[in-house]
Amino acid sequence: MGAKENAAVGQLLELLEARFALRVLWALKDGHPQTFRLLQDSIGHITPNTLNTRIKELRAAGLLNHDGNGYVVTSMGADFLKRMSELPAFASKWAASQSKITSVKNPAK
Repeated sequence: MGAKENAAVGQLLELLEARFALRVLWALKDGHPQTFRLLQDSIGHITPNTLNTRIKELRAAGLLNHDGNGYVVTSMGADFLKRMSELPAFASKWAASQSKITSVKNPAK
C-alpha cells in the first residue's frame, strides 16, 4: 500500500473510531430514513449531543445525509456498508472463539 492509500485509510479510521460513528452508519444500513429520535433509539445509550456531533461529522465526510424524511446513508455510505456486509458473520465467528477461550481460561469446577 502506498503513502496515499495509507493516508486515506488513516483518515477514514480516524473518522470511524469516534465513539458511536460506526453504530450510526450501521443503524442506517437498511436504507430506510430515520429521524433523529429513531436513530437515537436504534443506537441506544447515545446522548443527543454525541449523536448530533457524529451526524455532523458523517455528513461532512459525505457518508450521511438528511433527505427530508430522516437521515440516510449517501451512495458512498452505502458502498462502505456493503463492504462491511461480512461483519455479522465474522462477529459470530469471533464471539464463538471468545467463548472457547473463556471456557479454557475458566473451566467449570
